[in-house]
Amino acid sequence: QVQLVESGGGLVQAGGSARLSCAISGRAFSMYTMAWFRQAPGKDRDFVAAIKWSGGSSVYADSVKGRFTISLDNSRKMVYLQMNALKPEDTAKYYCAAGLKVARPQLLFAYDDWGQGTQVTVSS
Repeated sequence: QVQLVESGGGLVQAGGSARLSCAISGRAFSMYTMAWFRQAPGKDRDFVAAIKWSGGSSVYADSVKGRFTISLDNSRKMVYLQMNALKPEDTAKYYCAAGLKVARPQLLFAYDDWGQGTQVTVSS
């Protein structure tokens, strides 16, 4: 089990950028797949991006591909989501997630541990 704490949300104008951070604590986190999901009011929690801590390519939702970048900092035990060219439809609460043995990173239930989330609001 790992503990996750997100930060970096806030109010951003359309076309702007923001970077979300997720601090990780716990044992053996290097074995995990890390992901970001988001949930808008009244909607399901949707996949945004994922990456394996041990290396390998990242995976993105089509809606954010080319605009968002997920990355890791092993020495600081941090996961980041760099968001560029933000749109009002990106407005949501963003959650950091961690999972072991994640075969399909887009699936919500593949992840074992979740942060409390951080709100991102994009104004038009």
